Amino acid sequence: MPAEVYGEKYEFLPRPHILSFEEIERLTRLFVRIGVSKVRITGGEPLVRANLPDLVSKLCVIDGINDVALTTNGYLLENNAQQLKDAGLNRLTVSLDSIDPDVFKEMSGRPQGPTNTLAGIKTAASLGFKQIKINVVVQRGVNEHTLVDTARYFKGTGAIVRFIEFMDVGTKNGWELSQVFTSDEVIQAINTEFPLEPIEPNYKGEVASRYRYVDGSGEIGVISSVSKPFCGDCTRARLSTDGKLITCLFASGGTDLKTPMRSGATDAELAAIINKVWTGRNDRYSELRSNDTEFENDSDDSKVEMYYIGG
Repeated sequence: MPAEVYGEKYEFLPRPHILSFEEIERLTRLFVRIGVSKVRITGGEPLVRANLPDLVSKLCVIDGINDVALTTNGYLLENNAQQLKDAGLNRLTVSLDSIDPDVFKEMSGRPQGPTNTLAGIKTAASLGFKQIKINVVVQRGVNEHTLVDTARYFKGTGAIVRFIEFMDVGTKNGWELSQVFTSDEVIQAINTEFPLEPIEPNYKGEVASRYRYVDGSGEIGVISSVSKPFCGDCTRARLSTDGKLITCLFASGGTDLKTPMRSGATDAELAAIINKVWTGRNDRYSELRSNDTEFENDSDDSKVEMYYIGG
């Protein structure tokens, strides 16, 4: 969230506008009815939400949910990891664009370096979280020179680093096609230092292409949403903190579920809304952009920002 836009005086949503844990739980149960089996808690930064482990525990006991994960910047993770584990959280994804302090500060837009995030990852690993994933957004001219160092830091630890092409989500990140350091370039850079070989995806629709170190010391992933879009395999629905169902990371808006829910809609009526939206979706923004070699981020200021729906 750009500090120049969201500074100390910015007025965020009043609490009554935000879904309660009970409302999130109710909607999650309805999503399960139509096929959802995995839940990821994102943000913004989810760990700033008071009593978050309570939400985790509510979601983990829903019949039909077989995986609950959380994506965090890791700044508050060290002090929350044990409670999250006790609440039943299965997996963690930590956003960490560089282990270099100066590059980290530049990309986060904040004065803190990566120390807290790295400590949080270490604590989570010691508590037995399985498959901790590290998300690294790669931006040409900013952090591509630190990719090998990041890979080296986590190589052999069991954590899986996933390098993500710089995406044009929203309108406030100043995206330009020239800033995209492609996944092929990432693999080439790391393979030069640590030989890699491709491996099969864990499941159909997995967003990351997997590569393992030839020496058997782990694996990495690359997410090629710009150079090799995967719209056709997308299976992700997103529920915003204010109750909107959003079907695409690059959407300009969503369908309001909060208002009908608070107006007395039955579970069947809410499920019908969700089902209609999902079965009628035709999102393929990434494919359209990939087919236009002259594509640049347009001037449309209505696109949903990444920190609103969390990836």
